Amino acid sequence: MSTPLLMNWKEVENRAIKGNPKPPKRIEKSQEQWKAALSDDIFAITRLKGTERPWSSELCSKFEPGLYACACCQTQLFDASEKFESHSGWPSFTQPIEDNVVGYLADSSHGMMRIEIVCNCCDAHLGHVFPDGPAPTGLRYCVNALSLEKI
Repeated sequence: MSTPLLMNWKEVENRAIKGNPKPPKRIEKSQEQWKAALSDDIFAITRLKGTERPWSSELCSKFEPGLYACACCQTQLFDASEKFESHSGWPSFTQPIEDNVVGYLADSSHGMMRIEIVCNCCDAHLGHVFPDGPAPTGLRYCVNALSLEKI
């Protein structure tokens, strides 16, 4: 496993505008195939860009060592060593496990400009990234727990 690029907000914005690095693999399925493969809740979050209720998952308060993978394609996305208590109601991380596994998309929904994060391999909606996280990145990857599998 290579060391991830130490991201910062400027790099996040740059990727949201100019594009993301090539993913390690691509997983392409139709909406019908995803719907057949995923539970209704996971499908709603990851394929329809839903958001789970804050504090609806015990994953928010679990900090055991391990890795977190995409619930759709099992691509490893985050390391528990980068997880922190953000008091936001969703699992939060300072950076992805690899430079090219998370994609960044400009999101102007809900009357505000945000940056959506997606699995760069299968385009699953993960959540959003914000510039109010701890050092060293200053980033808070705010992730829907249903979009992750602890491995």
